[in-house]
Amino acid sequence: MATPLVSVIVTSYNSARFIVETLESVKAQTYQNIELIISDDCSTDDTVAVGRAWLEKNGSRFVRTDLITVPQNTGVSANCNRCIKASRAEWIKFIAGDDILLPNCIEDNMSFVMERPEVKILFSQVALYADNFHEKSFLRILPAQFPVNIMKPELSADDQFRLLLISDRISFTPSYFFNKQALTSVGGYDERHKVAEDYPMWLKLTHAGFRLYFMMKLTVGYRQHGQALNNIGNQQIFKPLLLKTHFFRKEFVYPYLPWDIIGQERFVILVSRLFQSAGLNKNKAFQKTLYKFLTVYLNPFQYAVAFKKRVLGKGKHDVFYSN
Repeated sequence: MATPLVSVIVTSYNSARFIVETLESVKAQTYQNIELIISDDCSTDDTVAVGRAWLEKNGSRFVRTDLITVPQNTGVSANCNRCIKASRAEWIKFIAGDDILLPNCIEDNMSFVMERPEVKILFSQVALYADNFHEKSFLRILPAQFPVNIMKPELSADDQFRLLLISDRISFTPSYFFNKQALTSVGGYDERHKVAEDYPMWLKLTHAGFRLYFMMKLTVGYRQHGQALNNIGNQQIFKPLLLKTHFFRKEFVYPYLPWDIIGQERFVILVSRLFQSAGLNKNKAFQKTLYKFLTVYLNPFQYAVAFKKRVLGKGKHDVFYSN
């Protein structure tokens, strides 16, 4: 049986301390037909030099290697688009420059998609670790059980799209494995969203009819630490990403939502902006209580949503009111 070429793409930004561990995990893959691409988003440390030296020593293990650099930082979405354009493979696996692939990652993903031609987007389990990948640093596995709500086998792409309109339900993004043509057919990543690249992509894919599939196998190790781009910590009531992604939701999500759900969210955004500007976004008892009081009990749209959910019975059959 032929083994199709797979692109493993390491996206990096200031990852000099960790990228060798990431690259070694790619080298250790049981699947052999791999091209390795490192795409660096203008790191200010030695990431590029470290990556180049590693490729010079280990590049022969791969069908092909490439090191992509840019003169200025462009954001995660643009970096992902560069990678996809550079790939010569049908299937692509992204991995951040501080995470690792488990040895079976590519083999398990390819076995799954080769047996199921309808699958173009695939997720699997992710092991979370604190700071390093030693056994004592293990935190948990995401998801611990299957099926999780958005990955239930009976859900269609449209069902998943409607669930995603409420919020990003996918907490195991590092496992993401995809068909290149599927992503290019929806226009790739929206480069206006420099950090929040994943959620808009899930919406684009499901809206275009690509169902998201799940494989109950552990494939990726995710490093949770202070240097990770998306690790905000527990110092704040809400993550700044809530405000940064609001303009995206206004344009692409609100046209599909009921008026009361939109109003409920806009009220939360208004309160959140006030908290942010007043320096109150701190995870302390008083601020947390005040924030909940304002966003829940004083939110007028909350009562319209509750009425539809409990009195009109929409909570039983309408995904927008089911949670």
